[in-house]
Amino acid sequence: MFSLSMTVQSQVTLPLSHLINILHSLKSSVGSSSSATCKSRKHKEHDAESELHCTESVWNLRELGFSELGKQQLDELVKHVLPHVGPEEVPPPFGGQTTWRTSHLSTDSFFHNKHGFSRGPVPISASFFTRRHLSPLHSVSTELQHWPVLLQSRGFKTLRSKTRRVQSAFDRPVDSEAFAPSAPYQSYGLLQGFLTRDKGIDVETLDGLLKNKSVPDGQQDAFKRGFAEGFLKAQALTQRTQDSLRRTRLILLVLLLVGLYGVSKMPFVSGLDSAVDPVQMKNVTFEHVKGVEEAKNELQEVVEFLKNPQKFTALGGKLPKGVLLVGPPGTGKTLLARAVAGEADVPFYYASGSEFDEMFVGVGASRIRNLFREAKTNAPCVIFIDELDSVGGKRIESPMHPYSRQTINQLLAEMDGFKPNEGVIIIGATNFPEALDNALIRPGRFDMQVTVPKPDVKGRTEIINWYLKKIKVDPAIEASIIARGTVGFSGADLENLVNQAALKAAVDGKDMVTLKELEFAKDKILMGPERRSAEIDKRNKLITAYHESGHAIVAYYTKDAMPINKATIMPRGPSLGHVSMLPENDRWSETRSQLLAQMDVSMGGRVAEEIIFGHEYITTGASSDFDSATKIAKLMVTRFGMCEKLGVMTYTNMTDQSPETQAAVEHEIRVLLKESYERAKALLKSHAKEHKNLADALLMYETLDAKEIQLVLEGKTLETR
Repeated sequence: MFSLSMTVQSQVTLPLSHLINILHSLKSSVGSSSSATCKSRKHKEHDAESELHCTESVWNLRELGFSELGKQQLDELVKHVLPHVGPEEVPPPFGGQTTWRTSHLSTDSFFHNKHGFSRGPVPISASFFTRRHLSPLHSVSTELQHWPVLLQSRGFKTLRSKTRRVQSAFDRPVDSEAFAPSAPYQSYGLLQGFLTRDKGIDVETLDGLLKNKSVPDGQQDAFKRGFAEGFLKAQALTQRTQDSLRRTRLILLVLLLVGLYGVSKMPFVSGLDSAVDPVQMKNVTFEHVKGVEEAKNELQEVVEFLKNPQKFTALGGKLPKGVLLVGPPGTGKTLLARAVAGEADVPFYYASGSEFDEMFVGVGASRIRNLFREAKTNAPCVIFIDELDSVGGKRIESPMHPYSRQTINQLLAEMDGFKPNEGVIIIGATNFPEALDNALIRPGRFDMQVTVPKPDVKGRTEIINWYLKKIKVDPAIEASIIARGTVGFSGADLENLVNQAALKAAVDGKDMVTLKELEFAKDKILMGPERRSAEIDKRNKLITAYHESGHAIVAYYTKDAMPINKATIMPRGPSLGHVSMLPENDRWSETRSQLLAQMDVSMGGRVAEEIIFGHEYITTGASSDFDSATKIAKLMVTRFGMCEKLGVMTYTNMTDQSPETQAAVEHEIRVLLKESYERAKALLKSHAKEHKNLADALLMYETLDAKEIQLVLEGKTLETR
């Protein structure tokens, strides 16, 4: 496909006089050698000019494609291209010049004199050549500013033509005196576009390369050997490049296959999860569960269902579908579920509620389906879902999560839907049962609800004995003593207590764990770790000693207050001192007198600072005491109905109450706190001597236990440590 385009050739700009001289010399150069023609000149003054003409002629014959033309064809070409000059038109020769000469006449404008042509698109002027008829070259140049060249442009199903680009001989420096100066009216590119022939690229042989490079005979073998070695190295490099490309393609293919395999295993593609793999709990039984005897007894029925279902179905009974374990953190709910599967010797499927919550729509429901599908194929079995409130929470309309109800709906359908799941027991565990959906905890889904509370004294003793058997311990230690001092500890807390004692004994380099290490671990859990590196000045130590002794004095002399366990002014955790109080027995409920005693003990620290140092020197150390006292007073007024003015009425949400009711509640709380503060002040003023003795003992010994505090308050001296 060809197109006509106007193109400016930009290789070399050639004065027209040079072009004419070249074409004029073509007649004498065809059929004869350039050197013979040069030698036949008679005049020596024209030797340099004739030699230049001959060189340029021979070069142009070969490069411009005239080497194959004969004399007749060349004459025809020169006749049509060069202007026809008649005898009458030839000016008289002057100074040996040729027929063609340069005009030195002045023109009508400065621009024409300077550049050789006018500002407009005026071509070659007639003042330069004396002729009657314009030549074809002059006619074409007169009509066109630029030479029209047919250029090949690649189109549909066309081949790229390999055109030989003709380099101009005038790329080399040219002597300005060899030709007469003339204006550059035409470019060499015009003739190149008109006369260039399409020729293929010549392939130069090795022998030709040796001849052109003028390699001596003695070095030709070395040249050929070096050429062959270079060729082989280039071929080896090409082979290595191809091998590297093959390896790269293979690696990319493997990575693509691995990526596709990983995508196929992603949850939004398959919905499968590792939770569908069952676990055999043969090493966990009810013997490993301590301190929750009632919960074990209730779950024993489930074990009997799984072991011998015919015993119950013979009487028309059905297997329970679900058991909900409710209790504080660390009480052993997960351990109980594992013990049920271990006692019944059935597969155990474990899943956390958070595993069903994904950002992809439908993933949670898909995992629920896969979990129950696998469980039904391996029935009888146990499915344990920990933190059930994260997947079984109350269903609400949420614009942020419009598909959040799909997972719980699927769980409800699997537990009690159209398809039965005989032999599959679902055990759920949560410490936030208020958040569960009502449809999930109804009979038919979770038929049994088992409460797993914190262990009592008996349970704590069993748990401590169980964990003490696993370490090297002093035989003289009584677990019941430690159990009485760990009221409110869960099973996980007691395990941590024994472990901390073992670590302390190892750090001190002891062979076994003694009661001292167990007490240290208990204080660390209750009051925080010691900060012995903290440098406290005497003033702050004195204030802390009187502050903590104020708590101890009020606790010791107030009826229904909890017994003192330990008092210390050693910095522990965020506080500078601490008074630990533990009940002798477990408290299942508290009386109004016990609550007021706790408030009085909390006020003892601030009251002691005010009495000893004055109102202007009270500190911020009582902030946590006020928090606990305010909390107790608020519960007494709003929850426990222990306020005579407001009566037996609960106020769970104060924002829903009227302003008058809120003001009345706040007033009653202030009254309770003020009365507690006055009682603590009166008690400390009446026991000022005991207060001072206890503060001095704390400054001397830093830490005092219950027996030592009693000796000091009775006026007895302590044994030197």
